[in-house]
Amino acid sequence: MNFELYCVFLKDVKCGDLKYGRHNYDYQAGTLVFISPGQTIDVENKTDYYQPVGHGLVFHPDLIRGTSLGKTLSEYNFFSYNTSEALHLSGKERQLVLDLFAKIDTELQQSIDKHSKKLIASNIELLLNYCDRFYDRQFITRDAVNKGVLENFEKLLNGYFRSEKPYSIGLPSVAYCAEELHFSANYFGDLIKKETGKSAQEFIQAKIIDVAKNKIFDSSKTVSEIAYELGFKYPQHFIRLFKKRVGSTPNEYRGMN
Repeated sequence: MNFELYCVFLKDVKCGDLKYGRHNYDYQAGTLVFISPGQTIDVENKTDYYQPVGHGLVFHPDLIRGTSLGKTLSEYNFFSYNTSEALHLSGKERQLVLDLFAKIDTELQQSIDKHSKKLIASNIELLLNYCDRFYDRQFITRDAVNKGVLENFEKLLNGYFRSEKPYSIGLPSVAYCAEELHFSANYFGDLIKKETGKSAQEFIQAKIIDVAKNKIFDSSKTVSEIAYELGFKYPQHFIRLFKKRVGSTPNEYRGMN
């Protein structure tokens, strides 16, 4: 299924497993599902009969063009999370979502006037702002599910720089690390940010500098050789990053130590 629409589904029963990419959806009762235009969704176990029960908010991108929500919708990262990274609502959160659905429904029942589009878009924006808060809460309360992500991230980067991958792939990207750890890039980035206060990219750069410092102590290697070993295409890019993070060039750092 490819809807080409924005969809927010609140399902009240477990009704089959959705699949997005190579991963299955964590699709239990009380789960809030976000789908954006262009995402392709597949339903597994099509032979099993079930009756979907729940609520949905579906809107075309054109509805919010020219509104404040239209300018900020890309900031709601959860529309590009993988389907395995759904929002699990508490009872109170579920009721709040239903109340906002009801407000939007009430507005849709009114006669269309010059205020309709603005009010509908404003209520959708309010709903998404609450969902942003709920995801922040989930990063904390579902800590057991995400336990070990930082350790696995660290282990992945250590293994990467001990391998030949810097030569064949280059520098490790956030997208590469997220895929290796079975997360979407956006969810992974948000999770690392919540856990460390740093972006995933900053975390990777810190590891690059840490590995670089150890290599710099080997005086038999030139700065260019170290840059290529780390995965940089051009040594000057390595020198620029090192100076920005450390405050001195690699050669200056070597001389001081």
